[in-house]
Amino acid sequence: MNRKDDAACQRAAGQRAASEHAAGERAACRRAARSPLVVMLAAVLFLNYVDRGTMSTAAHLMQPDLGLDDSQMGILLSAFFWSYCFTQIPMGWLAERIGGHRVLAGALTVWALATMLLGVAHSFFMLLSLRVLLGVGESAGFPCVAKIMAASVPPEGLGVANGIVAFAYLLGPAVGTYAGGWLMVHFGWRSAFVVFGALSLLWLLPWSTVAKQVHAGHASAAAQDGPSFSMILKTPAMWGTALGVFCSNYGFFFMVLWLPSYLVRERGFSTLEMAALTGSAFAVNAVCALGAGWAIDRYIGKGGSGNFVYKSVMVVAHLGSAVCLLCMAFGAKPAALGGMFVYQVLCGASSPGIYAMSQLLAGPKATGRWVGMQNSLGSLAGAISPYVTGEIIQHTGRFTNALLVAAVVMAVGVVGWTWMLPKLEEMRWEPVAGGSPVGVG
Repeated sequence: MNRKDDAACQRAAGQRAASEHAAGERAACRRAARSPLVVMLAAVLFLNYVDRGTMSTAAHLMQPDLGLDDSQMGILLSAFFWSYCFTQIPMGWLAERIGGHRVLAGALTVWALATMLLGVAHSFFMLLSLRVLLGVGESAGFPCVAKIMAASVPPEGLGVANGIVAFAYLLGPAVGTYAGGWLMVHFGWRSAFVVFGALSLLWLLPWSTVAKQVHAGHASAAAQDGPSFSMILKTPAMWGTALGVFCSNYGFFFMVLWLPSYLVRERGFSTLEMAALTGSAFAVNAVCALGAGWAIDRYIGKGGSGNFVYKSVMVVAHLGSAVCLLCMAFGAKPAALGGMFVYQVLCGASSPGIYAMSQLLAGPKATGRWVGMQNSLGSLAGAISPYVTGEIIQHTGRFTNALLVAAVVMAVGVVGWTWMLPKLEEMRWEPVAGGSPVGVG
């Protein structure tokens, strides 16, 4: 064999080795994205959304039973977010200091007990206090989950991992509405709170085993010095993701908290019909989130740009959602129902990117605090949307103007997800001239 042939053989061998190595890395990413850890994180956010959405399913039954008007119900629905918004920042900090696995377990205990107690409350003040407590407990969910995933899942697997998690928390309202509606029809609205809260506590049993894996990973990551809160706050990208989350949440929380009442009062469906339609809509949302996460990772795995695909999905989802909300506001019943279901498709498709984009930008060192601040600001929509909707309905007797406002807010979200974000790569957290962090590259 001459030197030329020998060199060709060496190149071929090197290419085979590189191909095998790349295939091994892709397989490792797939395993990490589908690991028991990711499944348990998905399960806790599933419970998070089942418990928080129970009151919206029960609202039309609670109001006549307890003598609550639309304004009071709007206050109760938004009260959850008064605490949920602002306690996410300390929860993100705690997740990085003492471990997201510990914070998550304690927080679930708090929110499960608050859910159960809502089932025995009789006064507006008690309902209000328990909704605030529920928000405190549930505020740990996304900062802890995002922190654990950023440290445990490679970037190439974040689409699938976030798709699985999004599938779970979007499926929560579907299952909660189906099961909650059935329980309320047969056993009264109080039964759903007690049953759902008690079932949530069962998550702690398998988590005590899976969390050992998280503890080992946290021990090595805790030694790394991450950026300060002030450094993250000086990053325009964090404000961009916060604006995007705010606008996305405004429409989403309208759907989660007021859609059951919209279908019953505005469109004339019965409680069981409402439960079936709402549950089906949320199920579509969840399935689309799972499919979108898989499709995004597959596109990136074939050499596509993550920056392009994540941002493009957000543009289509927000502008399309605005159109769907207008159909619900002004369309006849078939158009309104069509708009409702297409909205769920678009919302599901955008869900993996909401946290994958932040994880890519913040990196393992800063994801807990970044997502804590992003969600703290973004979740203000949850405090504003149900209250504004309740006030509009109280004064007009219709949902039309409330849907119009939601459509405008959804369209504004394009600004946050595109123009305010740099290329989706981990920020270089060393200070530069002026004291602000810069992005890699």
